[in-house]
Amino acid sequence: MKVGIISLQGDVEEHREATYRAFDKLDVEGEVIEVKNVDELGSVNGVIIPGGESTSIGRLVSRSLFSALKERIGKGLPVLATCAGLIVLAKKVYDRRVGETKQPLLGVLDVLVERNAFGRQRESFETYIKVPLIGEKPFKAVFIRAPLIRKVWGDVKSIASIKEGIVAVKQNNVLATCFHPELAGDTRFHELLIKTIKV
Repeated sequence: MKVGIISLQGDVEEHREATYRAFDKLDVEGEVIEVKNVDELGSVNGVIIPGGESTSIGRLVSRSLFSALKERIGKGLPVLATCAGLIVLAKKVYDRRVGETKQPLLGVLDVLVERNAFGRQRESFETYIKVPLIGEKPFKAVFIRAPLIRKVWGDVKSIASIKEGIVAVKQNNVLATCFHPELAGDTRFHELLIKTIKV
């Protein structure tokens, strides 16, 4: 199994380490590669779009990977998108301060996302959330300049919420979170990606 991390910007190394730990826990023989071009994308069985700065990621993807990534996800490529990665996948995005954004979006996830929903860096926080899809044990969710999912439609399923709103969703082959599971010391979201690839 080969999992690719879109490595144009964002916390790539943390996702790599979490994915290898998830491989070990599931006793799966796998490899993690950085994906920066169409050829690398074509070689993977699943992909991670990391957190970082969503506008920068969107612009960089637009230059090299936009059409290929959108097509492969549309055809069922399993994907885990976290924080900024969620924003890049969304159909609709706005910012709590500047309103509608003009950033490039892949538009493959039927959600409306509010960027920077909790404020800036100093409003970052951690909290434990219930995610029945990955088990009974609460998951430590790390929110850093995090977005919030304000609306879902189509066949999107909310899989985790906090009092402010939805923070994780699943739509067929797409798993997306407002928080950073790679920083939790808990690999269950990465394990879920691997299990989705194996199906």
